Amino acid sequence: MSRSHSFPRLTRSTARPGTLAALAAAGVLVLAACGTGSGSGGSGSGSDTLTEIDYYDAAPQNTQLPQILDECATETGVKIKHQQVPRAQFMPKLLQQASARSLPDLALIDNPDLQQLAATGGLVSLSKAGLTTDGLYPSIVTAGQYQGQTYGIAPGVNGLALFYNKDMFTQAGLAPPRTWDELTAAAKKLTKGSRYGMAFSAVGNEEGSFQFEPFFWTAGADLTTLDSPQAVKALTLWKDLVGSGSASKSVVTWTQADVNDQFLAGNAAMMVNGPWQLPTLNAAKNLHFGVVPIPVPDASAKPVVPLGGEVWTVGRSNPTREAKAVAVVKCLLGQEKSLKWSKDAGYIPSNREAARQLGVSQPQLAAFVTEVGTAKSRTAQLGTDYPKVSQALADAIQAALAGGTSPQSALAQAQRSARD
Repeated sequence: MSRSHSFPRLTRSTARPGTLAALAAAGVLVLAACGTGSGSGGSGSGSDTLTEIDYYDAAPQNTQLPQILDECATETGVKIKHQQVPRAQFMPKLLQQASARSLPDLALIDNPDLQQLAATGGLVSLSKAGLTTDGLYPSIVTAGQYQGQTYGIAPGVNGLALFYNKDMFTQAGLAPPRTWDELTAAAKKLTKGSRYGMAFSAVGNEEGSFQFEPFFWTAGADLTTLDSPQAVKALTLWKDLVGSGSASKSVVTWTQADVNDQFLAGNAAMMVNGPWQLPTLNAAKNLHFGVVPIPVPDASAKPVVPLGGEVWTVGRSNPTREAKAVAVVKCLLGQEKSLKWSKDAGYIPSNREAARQLGVSQPQLAAFVTEVGTAKSRTAQLGTDYPKVSQALADAIQAALAGGTSPQSALAQAQRSARD
């Protein structure tokens, strides 16, 4: 699912959005088909060796994580046994282990999946364990809570911003857009031949919902009322971009990785994407690009983007093991380690001061740092109901952009589906 930690085929990012939250919801249905996996649970190893699991399968995350884990292991006097599981198998495996009370001591999970796993009772409440969240962004803390308790905390997060091709903008005499009107006008002017002015992912799953949520939320819409006038306004923006030819009709099949490929190839002058794409973009020496916050409906508004990324959790075992695992998490969340991890993995530190430092030292991340302060957790309001609502929203996007349905009708159907 994600790298937002949250999506299918987000193997290049880990963001992606971050995650496929919908997969997590489906995980319960396939538990019977999964292997037991109990051998990797926390309770089966010596007390000085903790087990850890994640789904990172691509650089830089899969290369940097073992290093930072080893550093924190040394600092806390333990050893950590690292395990990587394919994303599609990750949540089904954890849910099965939770049912058997054999979760690993440490698990790095996509933040939209946190509440579902916490609901099993298999996680340690980090709040009760005394882990402080002082200095962290409140929105990031919220993303790791379930029923008023903190069960997961992110060392860093990712989100979405607007990338633009500086050369194309200079040639067109344009400045980066700040409002929807400016975005629409720039996309139209930049569309020429085989090049589109704008690119985004509207694929029919959590990845598409993740990309749409900045526009949805910034318009003032709410996930409890998918067919509100504000939601219709946001979907109309996307539909008009596609309908006018300023964005490709193929956005309904493009993942975030595909969108990045289009931008790299010069087939799109702007794109919505995340910081996990920066290493690939910076490797293209002839590409000159900038990054600005997501455009807003009017100049008085601030962008509201969904938080992508993963949270550290501690599996229930015994007091001694739990205390050691919590100590490791505390180390991972420290300002120094949070900043190091974020620099290496393309994230924004959860620690406010570390984020500020990163924004100053790496200007390409400044827009993402700015957005974190107003970002939203995808599951804070809906909890374990989020995957169903997210899928209904993704279906509405598909219906409006690919099926010819009006935004109003598509979102009205989404609202009915979310209530069923």
